[in-house]
Amino acid sequence: MEVSFTEHHIHFSSYDFPGSSVHPTGILACEQIRDADRGAAPPEIRTTLGETLFIPREQQGDLEQFCRRNGIANRHRPDIWADLLEPFLDTWFDPDDERATDNRLRKAGLSEAEVAGIRRRLAPLMHAYNFDGMRWEWVSLGLFDLLNAATGPLVEPGVRAALGDPETLYTWAMDIAERHR
Repeated sequence: MEVSFTEHHIHFSSYDFPGSSVHPTGILACEQIRDADRGAAPPEIRTTLGETLFIPREQQGDLEQFCRRNGIANRHRPDIWADLLEPFLDTWFDPDDERATDNRLRKAGLSEAEVAGIRRRLAPLMHAYNFDGMRWEWVSLGLFDLLNAATGPLVEPGVRAALGDPETLYTWAMDIAERHR
């Protein structure tokens, strides 16, 4: 991922997620940005069309300056994908933690059946990413991790291909991420 900032635009010269409005390259004007979460890891921009775009962590300060200069609000938004992908972490959660996660997902409008279906669909991908890929993440897996798993080299091509068209997967993931507005 390669990003540069100008006065009123962000230029994505290399963005790895098929389906993105800036894949593989693109320019995003400040008018197209709804808000940003400069403290997210990695920092996020949310477009007026509901897409979440990521900025390299080392450019967090550049994003902060860009947002201040252009009056773009900093808004922390919980990553609904972190809750959806929680079962694929290398850790154990007690029943109270699981209930809290389930409550956040219901509050975001996801039914128990929908959550189970999402997790079932993504289980081979996320197991391959976190365990077979030897990441052993135990704190958080979110939207950025899902997109990396679906497009990156840590997961065998056959596992990624089983998810279907990458652009369709991207749109589906963004639609779900937008529910936690």
